[in-house]
Amino acid sequence: MIKREIYLEQIRELFDKDFIKVIVGMRRSGKTTLLKSIIDELREKGIKKENIIYVSFESIEYKNIFTQEQLDELILNLIKDCEGKTYLLFDEIQQVDSWEKSINSYRVSFDCDIYITGSNSKLLSNELATLLSGRYIKINIYPFSFSEILQYRREVDNLELNRETIKNLFDEYLLFGGMPSLLPIKDDNTKINALQDIYDSIIVRDILSRYEIREIDLFKRFVYYLMNSTGQTFSKTSITNYLKNENKKTTRNTISNFTDYLKDSLFCKRVRREDILGKKILKTEEKYYLTDQGFQHALVDDNRKWLARILENIVFIELLRRGYSVKVGKIKDKEIDFVCERYNTRIYLQVAYLLSGDEVIEREFSPLLLVPDKFDTYVISLDEQDMSRDGITHKNIIDFLLDDEI
Repeated sequence: MIKREIYLEQIRELFDKDFIKVIVGMRRSGKTTLLKSIIDELREKGIKKENIIYVSFESIEYKNIFTQEQLDELILNLIKDCEGKTYLLFDEIQQVDSWEKSINSYRVSFDCDIYITGSNSKLLSNELATLLSGRYIKINIYPFSFSEILQYRREVDNLELNRETIKNLFDEYLLFGGMPSLLPIKDDNTKINALQDIYDSIIVRDILSRYEIREIDLFKRFVYYLMNSTGQTFSKTSITNYLKNENKKTTRNTISNFTDYLKDSLFCKRVRREDILGKKILKTEEKYYLTDQGFQHALVDDNRKWLARILENIVFIELLRRGYSVKVGKIKDKEIDFVCERYNTRIYLQVAYLLSGDEVIEREFSPLLLVPDKFDTYVISLDEQDMSRDGITHKNIIDFLLDDEI
């Protein structure tokens, strides 16, 4: 497996700092491998093996630890013979009840450096935030970016990359996404089976059992609807009407709960709409994007039939990966796909399949011409030819994904 430098660069700056490093990501997005890379780096720094304690709550060795008391007994036993600073790494710690209190006590009582991972966005609960009083740093981890996939193919598969090969790999990325476990798999049907298995683990382990959902068929139909609505405006009324047509009665409150469960599992992301001129967040017509577009292909329909939406999904997750906060923009009667903020700067992006004629060009460029401030504006598409105009930069989507300057 490759070193994921986008995350390791952040973590190296935090070695031996008095912050708990909290790594949050969807199930099987690479958190365990990242922890093992951290262990490798600690060993390279000369840290003794016995001073590095790694506890995976999904391993057979620790799978029966469920309570704070059991965790404390384990750590006290493991740490008793350590000399000097101890490095504590906990994988999928949300499986332990009241783990927050234990982690805070270790920080106070031991000379230690703590790293934890979890597969739920509520890992950082209000209780944990209160206990740690600003003593943690959250690091969001995502499935492989397209750049990381190229790194994998180059370093692991020894593949020589030219423009044609890169385009072929992008076509594959469009369909199957970037879940790390899929990279060694060559057969397309096996990839789809693997994505379905990951989906089942998220839905069954992280949602159905966690929230004790009894209306299993209703919930699965809801998930299908949300996946099939990627990048489109979403309302509780529309989904309620859809389910009624499927002979499934439900309520707006149930739909709201189902949506929260999916977001908390990090399976999808919600995007609010912003009135750019009015500078306010709108309460209606939010959108949802999948954390990995491969699930749409494996569970709903061939991604090639929905290229515009899939490209939009890819760009959205890439923007999050680069540390942007993202909203959908409304300006007068037009929409801008993404309004992105990072380090007190903004960029505005439109995503299109192909700029195939004057009407499409007008549709994609005209909203950006209405932006009142002086921040950068972009149109992203599959076109190879540079179609920049009127101060708006056009980029091919592959070039955008490989350009970390944006």
